[in-house]
Amino acid sequence: MGLDNPLHIAFLLVVLLLVFGARRLPEIGRSIGAGMREFKDSISGESKPTLSQSTQQQPQAPAEPAAAQAPAPPAPAAAQPAQAPVEPSHQA
Repeated sequence: MGLDNPLHIAFLLVVLLLVFGARRLPEIGRSIGAGMREFKDSISGESKPTLSQSTQQQPQAPAEPAAAQAPAPPAPAAAQPAQAPVEPSHQA
């Protein structure tokens, strides 16, 4: 009683389609394939740079220039240190 019978494989595919839906099955397949590739590479000791690794290594340009960003709001009055008022000195 294994997956040697094509009817068993078809039944399993129908159950997976009903449980996960048609949109999730390709995502699940990709993630399983990527996991198997990573496992195989870690066992064999070989490492090939993937698309996600190569994009992480490249520096990314900021989304907006620094001049275009809004200035930071001023700190609340309670957070600012209290300063003693400076009295003008009267020289005669």
